[in-house]
Amino acid sequence: MYQALPKFIHVKNSPIAGQGLFALEDIPKDINLGMSHIIIDESIIRTPLGGFVNHSDKPNCMRVQKDNRWNLVTIANILPGEELTLCYTMYKPKPRPVDLEDYGSYMKKVFKGE
Repeated sequence: MYQALPKFIHVKNSPIAGQGLFALEDIPKDINLGMSHIIIDESIIRTPLGGFVNHSDKPNCMRVQKDNRWNLVTIANILPGEELTLCYTMYKPKPRPVDLEDYGSYMKKVFKGE
């Protein structure tokens, strides 16, 4: 069954900008939170996860591409009430396939859900 956001994340007003994603419980480092963006015919479509994540120069998440999908992955332990953030390095990336071998065993584990 489709769920717009993981059950341990919710949207509320953000001190960074507008609204943002906030943890309802502890979220460990290296957790794949799900798809944030998908590229279809060279257009990037944001999911609710991608639409509400705010920018930070010291982010606690990163975007990882696999084929035409981008997933949001935690890069730090996140505490309840803490906002999930991402460093916006590009807003409209060009589609490119990603070989998971380039990310090493770390990314393989993330996409396998280990």
